[in-house]
Amino acid sequence: MDYGFTEYQTALRDLAREIAEKEIRPVAAEYDREGKFPWPVVKVLAETDLFRVFIDEKYGGITEGSPIFNMCIVTEELSKACGGIALSFAGTALGAIPILLSGSEEQKQRWLPDVAAGKRLAAFALTEPQAGSDAGAVRTTALRDGDHYVLNGAKQWITNGGEAEIYSVIALTNPAKGPRGASCIVVEKGTPGFTFGKKEDKLGIRASATRELIFQDCRVPVENCLGREGTGFITAMRTFDVSRPGVGAQALGIAQGAFDLALEYACTRRQFDAPIGSFQGLRFMLADMAMKIEAARALVYATARYIDTQPKERPTVYAAMSKCFAADVAMSVTVDAVQVFGGYGYMHDYPIEKYMRDAKITQIYEGTNQIQREEISKALINAFHSRRPAVARAA
Repeated sequence: MDYGFTEYQTALRDLAREIAEKEIRPVAAEYDREGKFPWPVVKVLAETDLFRVFIDEKYGGITEGSPIFNMCIVTEELSKACGGIALSFAGTALGAIPILLSGSEEQKQRWLPDVAAGKRLAAFALTEPQAGSDAGAVRTTALRDGDHYVLNGAKQWITNGGEAEIYSVIALTNPAKGPRGASCIVVEKGTPGFTFGKKEDKLGIRASATRELIFQDCRVPVENCLGREGTGFITAMRTFDVSRPGVGAQALGIAQGAFDLALEYACTRRQFDAPIGSFQGLRFMLADMAMKIEAARALVYATARYIDTQPKERPTVYAAMSKCFAADVAMSVTVDAVQVFGGYGYMHDYPIEKYMRDAKITQIYEGTNQIQREEISKALINAFHSRRPAVARAA
């Protein structure tokens, strides 16, 4: 289907697809098994300028006016080969978005060129042991002491944790105000008082580094605060508004990658003297899988394009829909793909079970799918009571 890619986006998709097939697929099982961070692949992504696609041109990027759509295109293609390795790219985009949204010109010039060049990875730090779905329950503090903030607390399950060098951290600069006293502060790796916990041993996306961030009297210059003090929670929510389609794109890539393998297997595996794809029960499964994937792709692409072309609109509802629907599709499709493979699908010797393990996280991070449904339903009900069109104005 023609989704109206520009010439640049077509070339971008083809480049990301080539990297996925040549650089990622051959090593995906190894990185999954050993839980290694994919620095050799990151180097290739940097050398081919893929980190530039979501950064404004004036800071070393190459967006052609479509940073979120570009991010989704690359994330989808890389995730077809490995959802975990793709996170080195997607997690960096997530960490850079708060700087793009709320940073001053000086701050953007300071950090974004290195991100665009792939010299420094980024990460976003909101979640805490007591603040998962309840993001407003953040307890990490950043108290003013002269021209510095002193950070104390911990962040949990941070993608790119320990590997990234630039961290956009949500912390309370005025704890008495709760979420209204939160600020977004950039903390650089190597800052005294900033350390990392153990690397988490995860079910899926095992090639992605997930670590706890620990702050113990960590002194950070006040000039590292993005925007005004007290606007950190707003920055976090605005970040999710534009990053959630990226999770949808990751889920979409995982689903497509699993489907491609299942289709090939159905056409080549023989039982009862015929390819198993000749049996109606399995053919109907494949048809349902393909329909779900195409519907998810249409929603993710439309949302990404909406964000890029309507910067003054809040895309909250559409972002939640694209993330939620695509993640559910990924889980459904990968479970069915394992079923297509039968007993072989349950074995580590075959690649398909990894897709199912990788898919699950897309229903959990950047807001569980239950939280997404809360966002959508609240907006719909509020729109009804204000007598506005249900979806178009709900955001």
